[in-house]
Amino acid sequence: MPYTVHTTLKSANRKVGKIPVTTTSAATCPDECEFKKNGCYADGGPLAMHWAKVTSGERGDNWSTFIATVKSFKDGQLWRHNQAGDLAGDGKRLDAEANDELADANEGKNGFTYTHYPVLTDAHNAAVVKRMNDRGFVVNLSANNVAHADALYDLGIGPVATVLPEAQTTNTVTPKGRKIVVCPATVRDDVSCATCQLCAKQRDAIVGFPAHGSSKRKADTVAQGV
Repeated sequence: MPYTVHTTLKSANRKVGKIPVTTTSAATCPDECEFKKNGCYADGGPLAMHWAKVTSGERGDNWSTFIATVKSFKDGQLWRHNQAGDLAGDGKRLDAEANDELADANEGKNGFTYTHYPVLTDAHNAAVVKRMNDRGFVVNLSANNVAHADALYDLGIGPVATVLPEAQTTNTVTPKGRKIVVCPATVRDDVSCATCQLCAKQRDAIVGFPAHGSSKRKADTVAQGV
C-alpha cells in the first residue's frame, strides 16, 4: 500500500527537541491499538491537523523519497520516526520489505520509533520488529498498561514503552518487578528527546508516559486496565 511520510528536519516541539521528526499517514495505525480514536495524543491540537494533511496527501512524500531523506541524514543523527502514525503496514500486518528499507536507510544514524502493531499474537510482526532492532533501528514496543508491558518485555524482541495513568508521575515497577522510568521530558522542562535519548537505546528499563493530550481521560482508562 502507498505510504505518505512528512519529515520535519528540525522539530519545533519542545518535548522532542530540535531533531528530525516524521509523521506518517494514519492508515498505518494498527486496528488493535487500544488508543486508536480512544485517547491517542495525536488526535488533538495542531498535530492532529498536520496529521490529517499528511493522511490526505496534502503534505509529505512518498516512501522512496522519505527513504532517500533518511539516507541523507548525517552519521549519528538522532531522529524520531512517527510523532503520529506507525511503521509501514496495512493496520494488521507490517510491511517487511518497506521496514527493511527503513532499517537499511538508518544504518549509521540513530533513529527510533514506537509501534502498536500486534506482536504477541503475530509472529510475522514480531520478526519484523526484532530484525529492525537487531539492525540498529530502535523500535519500542508500545504497551497499553503495565501488565501488557510485562508481556511485551517477555518476548525479548525490543525495548518497551508503556502508557501510565495520568497521576503516575514517578518511577514505578511492573507486576513482575521490572523498572519503569517515567519519561523525563514529561516531568522536566529542561529535558527533551534530543537531550534524553533513552527511547533511542536498547535497554532493560521500560519507559513510561503518563496519559496526556486532549483525550487523556480516555488514555488514562486504558492505562489503568479498566
